[in-house]
Amino acid sequence: MRGHPRGREAGPRVSDTPSLKGAAVGRRIGIGLMYGLWKPRVLGAWKVPATGPVILAVNHSHIIDGPMLMGTAPRPLHFLIKKEAYVGPLGPFLEGIGQVKVDRSGTDRSAVSRALGVLENGGALGIFPEGTRGEGDFASLRAGLAYFAVRAGAPIVPVAVFASTERRSRVVKALPPLKSRVDIVFGDAFDAGDGSGRRTRTALDQATVRIQDRLTAHLADAKRLTGR
Repeated sequence: MRGHPRGREAGPRVSDTPSLKGAAVGRRIGIGLMYGLWKPRVLGAWKVPATGPVILAVNHSHIIDGPMLMGTAPRPLHFLIKKEAYVGPLGPFLEGIGQVKVDRSGTDRSAVSRALGVLENGGALGIFPEGTRGEGDFASLRAGLAYFAVRAGAPIVPVAVFASTERRSRVVKALPPLKSRVDIVFGDAFDAGDGSGRRTRTALDQATVRIQDRLTAHLADAKRLTGR
């Protein structure tokens, strides 16, 4: 999504809200993938609030970062996933496990509504705030994360995912080698807003700066903790 969502802020329809049961199924699938194909080391999962709305902000450098989190987070997750991933049978599958399709070419109001529905129902929303797979260093954040956090009053939990950078899978270069160690480090939850509840462009821009500072600091701490 580009920029800040604008216009009338109607609440999401119940029928449009991603399925929590589907996300629970996705979590079970993620657990099978993660612990069957790699060696995950999960640190700080207890820092994720057990109930209520929460946003997990994840660095993004591997194509399986989403499944990695779905299989290691203590709660079922609804990820914002680019519409380009919804091809062939994968599209209905992602819909079935409660994920949220988003068109990144503009402000996707349907995706905004569905994501807010997750949070308003007390669910856990997963976001790659960098918008696309890259260095995974939180160097560039999109404004959508701040909007969701401030609008829903949801705390943000920073998450750092580290996999092998020395060698890649021979089959898919963006995959970590099978049976290699993967570190997933959850940070302390924090509020993005300034306490005023304001959602002006200035307030959201300031919230984005605060978020970037916290995410970058968590990434540095996670690197020291894991020796990555």
